[in-house]
Amino acid sequence: MRSLRISTCCIALLVAMAAGATAQQVQTDFDKHVNFAQYKTYSWKKVRVSNSLWEPRIKDAIDSQLAAKGWKQVDDGGDVVLLAIGTTRTERTLDTFYNGFGGGWRWRGAGGFGEATTTEHDYKEGTLVVDMFDAKSKQLIWRGDAEDMLSGNPDKNEKKLDKAVVKMFKKFPPQAKA
Repeated sequence: MRSLRISTCCIALLVAMAAGATAQQVQTDFDKHVNFAQYKTYSWKKVRVSNSLWEPRIKDAIDSQLAAKGWKQVDDGGDVVLLAIGTTRTERTLDTFYNGFGGGWRWRGAGGFGEATTTEHDYKEGTLVVDMFDAKSKQLIWRGDAEDMLSGNPDKNEKKLDKAVVKMFKKFPPQAKA
């Protein structure tokens, strides 16, 4: 009974670790010498994706966040120029499960540790990079990137995109440190 409890706890721990390893990761960086208060408008330069269905989804998600921050999109001549790149790649993970840890040390030596089974799983990982350039100087002023495991369901992936973009722009515009 005790070995079953230990096995169950170990499997739960492995599942929790695997879920944490594939959690959505979002990072941002910016030019600390730029005063973002000077920017009020932006224009799109390009959204590069392999699947053109995602171009308006990415634009809509970002437009929504920038509008909430008081920025206005203009067709041409914005204070800031945006470029977004979405990519996917296939990744492989190995999952090892242990069965029957045995009774531990016995009087005549070590107890058995049971069997280990390792399986390979391929999955798609999506990455979105959003760059903002000062329109006059053409210098990169802000970058956000997000990575997440994709599913075979476009609706789920769109929700993941929206969630990532919300995280990306949560502390936007950045405040220069005094």
